[in-house]
Amino acid sequence: MTAPAVGLGPQRVLIAMPGCEGATMRLATPLSAELGHAAVTHFPDGESYVRLYTPVHGADVALVCTLDHPDEKLLPLLWLAIAARERGARRVGLIAPYLAYMRQDVVFNAGEIRAAEHFAALLNPAFDWLVTVDPHLHRIAHLSDVYRMPTIAVEAAPAIAAWILTHVQAPFLIGPDVESRQWVEHIAGICEAPWATLVKTRHSAWHVEVAELPSIPPGCAPVVVDDIISTGRTMLTAAGALQRNGQPQPVCIGVHAVFASDAYSQLCAASAEVVTCDTIPHPSNRIALTEPLVDAVSHMFDLSLPSSRQMLV
Repeated sequence: MTAPAVGLGPQRVLIAMPGCEGATMRLATPLSAELGHAAVTHFPDGESYVRLYTPVHGADVALVCTLDHPDEKLLPLLWLAIAARERGARRVGLIAPYLAYMRQDVVFNAGEIRAAEHFAALLNPAFDWLVTVDPHLHRIAHLSDVYRMPTIAVEAAPAIAAWILTHVQAPFLIGPDVESRQWVEHIAGICEAPWATLVKTRHSAWHVEVAELPSIPPGCAPVVVDDIISTGRTMLTAAGALQRNGQPQPVCIGVHAVFASDAYSQLCAASAEVVTCDTIPHPSNRIALTEPLVDAVSHMFDLSLPSSRQMLV
């Protein structure tokens, strides 16, 4: 275990949910935090079981849990937050590099729900603060619109821009749809590179069309950038359109490597390279976000907040 530094005030403890051990270890040392130990498993009937072994009385605790496949992670995460509070934690925060359900941000058809709001309602009572990376903010403009706790949304754009400047000569950045504009414009500004966004029509999760392509100057390398790669069909459609227009295979960059079904293999076949940030562990991870996450979490640890607020669940 990593001993906390002297003079930091309350002890800091990071606890990894299953699959997040690597990210937690990368954060612990620069945060001068102890690595906590907990059991997270299931009974034979499928019910979740947690047990917190590390003493946390009076400590600032943060659970590290990237929330891809959120339905199987949510209850153990909530149970572990409750365990930390019942063991006397001063505060309990959540480090969720990928924050799920943010795309379900509006009701399109009668009988649907605005799941982003209700997912937040499940997390709000359990945690004192939240740090995430580039949540999908589109029709929900700010995390504070649905999350009542203090939040920090770390921006991946500077790290992505640094990777592009190092690995791609004369990049031309392309956002595969209008929702991607916020990321593409920011990254292009840092890179001082030209950019454009496409107009997308989504017929289903697996069937996407894009409108005509922008004019790309000769010698420029197309780089398609989006926040979430799930089915990959948006990027695949953009890559196919570029090639039909006589352009080379693009470099495809995503913040969050969700990659449903065969999305990764399909995109690898259609791209010069597929690169993602390390918010979700995946072979495509090339861009590390440890440094900006450490800055954000350190700010939350230092933030003056009420101690161990009452659970509402």
